Parts: sequence; C-alpha cells; structure tokens
Amino acid sequence: MRLSAIVLVFSVYLLYGFNSPPVSEKRRVLVLSDIEADPDDAQSLIRFLLYSNQWDVEGLIATTSIHQKTFVAPESIIGILDAYKKVHPNLLKHEKGYPSYEVLRPKVKKGLAIYGMEGVGEGKDSEGSEWIIKVLEKPDPRPLWVPVWGGPNTLAQALWKIKKTKSEAEAEKMIRKLRVYTISDQDDSGPWIRKNFPDLFYVVTPGYNYTKATWLGIAFGLPGSNTEVVSNDWLAKNIQQGHGPLGAAYPDVAYGMEGDTPSFLSLIDNGLSDPEHPDYGGWGGRYEYYLPDFEDSNTGMFKRENWPKDEPETRKIWTNAKDSVQSPLDKKYYVGNRETIWRWRVDFQNDFAARMAWTTKEFNQANHPPQPKLKHSERLTMKSGESIRLSAAGTTDPDGDSMSYLWFQYPEAGTYPGIISFRPYSPNLYEIPFTAPVVQSQQSIHIILKVTDKGSPALSRYKRIIVTVVP
Repeated sequence: MRLSAIVLVFSVYLLYGFNSPPVSEKRRVLVLSDIEADPDDAQSLIRFLLYSNQWDVEGLIATTSIHQKTFVAPESIIGILDAYKKVHPNLLKHEKGYPSYEVLRPKVKKGLAIYGMEGVGEGKDSEGSEWIIKVLEKPDPRPLWVPVWGGPNTLAQALWKIKKTKSEAEAEKMIRKLRVYTISDQDDSGPWIRKNFPDLFYVVTPGYNYTKATWLGIAFGLPGSNTEVVSNDWLAKNIQQGHGPLGAAYPDVAYGMEGDTPSFLSLIDNGLSDPEHPDYGGWGGRYEYYLPDFEDSNTGMFKRENWPKDEPETRKIWTNAKDSVQSPLDKKYYVGNRETIWRWRVDFQNDFAARMAWTTKEFNQANHPPQPKLKHSERLTMKSGESIRLSAAGTTDPDGDSMSYLWFQYPEAGTYPGIISFRPYSPNLYEIPFTAPVVQSQQSIHIILKVTDKGSPALSRYKRIIVTVVP
C-alpha cells in the first residue's frame, strides 16, 4: 500500500473511528404518525431524526387517528426532513451513519385519509399499507419495529392483505418480524389487530382513557417528577432557539410535550434497554406481558359520543407495569407505571439537548456520551453467597470529561424479591464488591451501571448486568 493511501486510511479512522462509539446491529424502524393532529408528532419526529443514525429507517407514514379522521399530512413530514437536510452535514461530524435526505424522502408515504376500520378491507390499500408489505417482504431477518403515534389502520390494512394474499407460512413469517408499540388506542383498528393476530408482539396501554397510560411519564407534571427539563423555558433554551433550522422547526407545546416519543425511546442504543424484553425497562418505560383487566374508559368526564367503545382484551399484551422510584427532588418513593419513564427524564432530555447542539456545533464544542465498559460479562451466574467485584474498568469519554459512576439494582426487572445493598461500600465507585444473596431457587438480579460525564449537558450511558443466582 502506498504511503498516501496509508495516510488517507488513517485520516478516515481519525475522523470517524475516534468520535463514533460502536453501535450494535441496527434496528429496522417504520413510523406511523397522525402528524398535524397535535404538534407533538412534529416534536417527536425531530427527536427521532437526531437518533436516526442508530436505525435503518424503513418508512415515515402519515396516517389518521381519532383526533384527525379525514386527512393525512405527509407534507409536514417532508417539511421537517427539509430542515434535517440542512443540518445533516454537521450531524456527521459527531457520529457517522445519519441517513441523508435523499435516502429518507422516498420513504415518506401516506395511508388513506379514512378513520379506523373504515379504512381496512377490500379496496382499502394505500401507498402506506403497500409500503409496509414491501418492507416486510425484504429478505431481511431483523425485526421491524413500528412505533405508532396515531391510528394504526394503515398497518391493519397491510396485515389484512397479508393474511388474505399470502400462504399461511409466508404470512406467519412476515408477522413474526413485527414489533408494534402504539400510543394508547387512537382508533378501533388497534383492538382489531390484537384480536386477529394474537401472536403479534404488541406494546400498548389499551383504551381511550389516556390518564392511565405509561407514556404520560415523558413530560407531564406527575408527583415526584422533574418538570423543569420539560418546561417551555427549557425547550426554548435547549432545543428551539439558537439551535439551527431543526431546532427552529420544533413547535411549541400545545397539550403535552412529545407524547409519542416513548414508542421509540427504548430503541436508542444507550446500554440500558433491551427492546425484545420490555419487562427490563428503559427510557421508554417498562411493560409486562399479561391479560389486563377490562376497564371502560369511555365514561364520566372521558365519555365522548364519537369515540369507539372499549372492549375486553382477548389475549396477553405488553402493557403497564409499576416501578418504585425515589424522587431526587423530595426523596420520597413513588410507585406507578408512569414512573417507569419519568425516572429517566433528566437523562433523556439532556441527551436530546446534546444532540440538538450537534446540528450546529463542531465536535470539540459539544458534548458526547461516555462509553461504559465492563471488566466482566454482562451475564453472570453465581452461587448463593458467592462474591465478585463488579468493575467498570476501561470506561472512557470521547471528550476526555471526568465521569461519575453509579451502581444500583433494578428490582422490578428481576425475579429476586429482595433488595440488594452495596453497603458499606459507596455505590459511586468504578469498582464495587457484590455478594450474591442466599436463594432457595434460581433467581435473577438486574444491576445497572450508570456512567455520567461532567460535560454540558451531562450525559449518561449504562450497562446492565443480569446475575443469575442459583442455590
């Protein structure tokens, strides 16, 4: 190899290799959005694009919903992509892999401008439903994650046609790829999908009463939660004003900030989430697999004559789970399903602010997340009473920032019923002793390592150690 070629290769490595942490196999993601029904879809799309280098974005499809029954707005998606196009070169200075406008624009599609199940059946195909089928037909074994921000009837039509036109084996293979997360039920096609495709991976707080939904943990003023980082003042300072064309495109909050964002937060490669295991918990919340009790949400102050009636679930789904969380604000413990999201609120908001800064700043002017390492495996098997030293040796920060370490148990994610204490040792050491508790049967314990840099804003990344304890 000639010297000039060697210099070129080394220069490319310096440019991309040093400032881009390794990313595991990219997840395929296709979004359904009732954009224009509420400004929060535009808000969520802007955040989504700031993480789009971590995914293979397969589609951005405009749909209807209970809040927008008669029109779809793909042009609004395109408008945000126009702003993204302007900042795309700068994003690449911070991490590689951001898809270009030219790659994303052809993937903007639209469903029928028809509400719910009225848009499902013979003669109800749309470019959106046909695109979903085309994506599922690809010879790609990876799952297709489908965050649904409005009504899912475009997906319902694709499933209806797959079942009608494909062999049973082909249909099963295609449906097995799907991973669906719908933000509550925003039309009657969601319940139809769950009933007619009982093996489909599906995450949802069912029903039309949003007050019980897990996704409310993203931004609403819930007891114990930090409301400052989701306030209009914070958004103006950190996202909207002085942050280039993509920040300027971020609309003001009307009802609640980014109610749709939890559908993809757990797909972000931050070391905490395992989307195939919603019961592990992460930025997008924690969910358990069970048949929920029937609750008629269309009553009292929520009763609306033009809304569908709730019906009992006919199968198990991934749905609301509760965490017990100590608030850093008042040191009290709060228990509930929204807590599974708001416990991470400061972390994911700081991360959002940092990425928005990437759209205008040079690499050395911005902050980038630390890169945690473990000296041992992320999966450990230990006997009762056995001891080990948990170690984050080798953890680095791309900006050379000082880092803080925190080890803690995520009790609800494991099966062990007790609480682990690291005392008398401080949990903020980079290396800490751990002794397996005495158990009578095999149990799992989830221990989270959180590494936070001292940059501005402070950014956190994680490692999850799952310890299997045997008698």
